[in-house]
Parts: sequence; structure tokens; C-alpha cells
Amino acid sequence: MRILVAGVGNVLRADDAFGVEVARRMADLPLPAGVHLVELGIAGIALVQELQEGWDVLVVIDAVDHGRPPGTVMLIEPDVVDVSKLSVTERGDLLADMHLATPERSMMLARALGVLPPTVLMVGCQIEDPDAVGQEMTPAVTAAVDVAVEEIQRYLATLVGPPDSVGVQST
Repeated sequence: MRILVAGVGNVLRADDAFGVEVARRMADLPLPAGVHLVELGIAGIALVQELQEGWDVLVVIDAVDHGRPPGTVMLIEPDVVDVSKLSVTERGDLLADMHLATPERSMMLARALGVLPPTVLMVGCQIEDPDAVGQEMTPAVTAAVDVAVEEIQRYLATLVGPPDSVGVQST
């Protein structure tokens, strides 16, 4: 089984750096065989490029705003829009930004291209202030990084088992 784990976010926008920080922490840990870890920052189109390599599972790590207490880690099965069911105008409105900075838009494009894996999970963390600017995350979101790492490791173990000394890989 091939699993892509992708940390996304903007390190200049406080809590939005969550996905990047989780990926950085995970880079120092052993990963199960078949798991590839990438930190993509705000390069949404890079996620689509990575997905063209062919994966069975995609795990996206990102900051989210779902109205929960700051630092709440959520496992979300995203509902990816099928652009083939949209009008031309709706497609243009959703895909006009060629930077595709959001994971939702990247996953939409990946689905349209036929490269979105059948299993997609988002590991999100509730941010404190969606408009905050700065290079430091809030204490609640910083504390949630380790929680997210543990949740991702637990999820990966359910898919392929724990890391072993034979098949460990990361980037």
C-alpha cells in the first residue's frame, strides 16, 4: 500500500503553519513502509503533482476553521467536489486560482485528473484566529502538533502496521 502524507500551510500566518510543523516533526520519526511524507507549504499545485505518482491513500495535514476550541485536532473525511458535475461557470469560479493554495481545490483538481486516491483523510487543527499574521503559532495549536503526530501514526498503523527497521522511509 502506498500512502502520501502531506503537510500544508503558510508559516507566515501563525496557526496556519500547523500542517507544515506536523510534517516537520514527522520527518524525524520512522514511518511505515510505503509511506511518503512531504511538506508542501502553500504550493497546492505541488500536491496535485505528487498525486500523479499514484497513491492508495492521501493524508492531508492542515489548519482548519470549524468553530471548535483552538487546538482541537479533527480527523475529517473531506467531501471532494466532482468538477464534472459543475457548470462551466462554477468550474471557472472554483478553479480560477491557478496557485490552488487550498487543499480542497488541489483535491478537486486531482479528482478531475483521475489521480485522487480512493481514501482521503484530512487531519485538521482548529486555529485560534484565521486572520492572524506572524511566524509563531498560538500555544493551543502548538500543543496540538504532538496530538496530530500521534493520531497520524495511529492511523498509519491501522493501514500498514507500525514502522519497522526494514521498510522505514521518509523525505
